[in-house]
Amino acid sequence: GSTGSKMEFFEVDVHSLKVTQLFQLMNELNEPEKSKPHFKSGFTAHGRVVVCNNSYNRKDYSGEWNAGRLAEWDGNGEWKIIETTAFTEVWAAGSFGQPLIATGWDKASVIMRVFINGEWKRYRLPKGSRTFDETSCTEWMRIREVETERALMDCHGLFYEIGMHTYDNELWAIRPISSHLRVIPDFCSWRGMLVLAGNQATPMKFGLQDRNPLAGQPQAGMWFGKTDDLWSWGKPSGTGGVWLDSEVKANEASDPYLMYGFDKKVLHLKNNSNTQVNFTIQVDFVGNGEFSDFKTVSMADNSYQVVPFQDGFCSHSIRVVADKDCNATAYFIYN
Repeated sequence: GSTGSKMEFFEVDVHSLKVTQLFQLMNELNEPEKSKPHFKSGFTAHGRVVVCNNSYNRKDYSGEWNAGRLAEWDGNGEWKIIETTAFTEVWAAGSFGQPLIATGWDKASVIMRVFINGEWKRYRLPKGSRTFDETSCTEWMRIREVETERALMDCHGLFYEIGMHTYDNELWAIRPISSHLRVIPDFCSWRGMLVLAGNQATPMKFGLQDRNPLAGQPQAGMWFGKTDDLWSWGKPSGTGGVWLDSEVKANEASDPYLMYGFDKKVLHLKNNSNTQVNFTIQVDFVGNGEFSDFKTVSMADNSYQVVPFQDGFCSHSIRVVADKDCNATAYFIYN
């Protein structure tokens, strides 16, 4: 539970129901003083318990502090911090490759961490909307099995279909379904229908005297439909980068960034350094983690270039490599 500036972690004996407090996670995870605890999910799989905290505001964006967390505990030693940025969900499949998947974000893009064969892998995805870029605006974006042997992921304004199998230590099956602006605390399959919980507008904010003049009536009820309906909600689109005014190491590839399933694509490159830099764009067109050089863009110091991709061009994922230490931005726009 979360109380004030605390986040207690308890152990319960299922036979006697005795409760023992094990940790105060705000201390264990070195959370910044006066940051708001907003732990949104936890899951136990592969011999570990994983928790996530989606605390994020202007101080996180500006780098004054890093309050978000993705962390794990193996039941014996100390907690291990995996990410120091906002994370909203962690979930694992119970069949096939049983990947443990966690989703969060930083100012550049969505971050997806996947635990496969004892290793946490890191991927980036676009943001369907930046209206979710704050602690209280994300609210429980979930991953759930909604069709036989498939999962549905709601992440930063985009729905995705995810497969549970893993080959060559990679999560192969992922594709965007649609863009949306709903706040969906949870969802499930029920009697052949897809059911979405709603946390939309309500006339009240945080008290009877604190009214919301934009909401004439509550819009926070359940939505009932079919999974197929999601494909008609909105064309998948989004923005995000592998670097955003980032310090980049020479010959060190960026995180892979999802490309598959989106339509029009363009990459914006900016060299913020006082030296000429060659940026090599690499693509993994299969999805097995093997990248091939696609194009090298030579950029003068403090310069900008746009790299459009031709109609019909697609790859599973894409990444960028610089040949020198530099400060750079590599930002994708899909629409």
